[in-house]
Amino acid sequence: MNIPMQAVSFLSSRGLKLATAESCTAGQIASYLASVPGSGSCLDVGFVSYSPSGKAGFLGVKESTMKQFGLTSEEVAREMAEGALRQEGCCADVVVSNTGLADPAAAGSPPAGTQCFAWSFRMREANIVTFSETRRFSGGRNDVRSAAALYALSRIEHYFNQLPSARRERHTR
Repeated sequence: MNIPMQAVSFLSSRGLKLATAESCTAGQIASYLASVPGSGSCLDVGFVSYSPSGKAGFLGVKESTMKQFGLTSEEVAREMAEGALRQEGCCADVVVSNTGLADPAAAGSPPAGTQCFAWSFRMREANIVTFSETRRFSGGRNDVRSAAALYALSRIEHYFNQLPSARRERHTR
């Protein structure tokens, strides 16, 4: 079974709806999911926000976060995912976000292929639990974007399965 089919199968079996908040992948995560028949039952909405002003204006990413950590950072990915989940029209249970570099960048920037992800889950208690990670992919620009989109989908079930331990940690703090 391919990754988009696995994601649709998992989301559908749990009755979950997904939203995406994408920068570098520019809608490819949602597009891969939508390529699977029956995905309409689990795909809610997708945001493509390439620019800093779009990340701030549509997803609520703080300018201070972008300045302090850079656009290619887990901190920005986390705020993108959580911001999408808080949008009035978003009915999703989980948001996957991505921000990164597909091409070589200026000195001092992360290396080409660096991708930051976040997976945010809306919990029954009305709070949000978010996981994030950074990966580096090789290849040309579109190879990196495609690999990042598939990776983002491949980790939904993994992080969903981490929710019970994340809740326990939250309650013991």
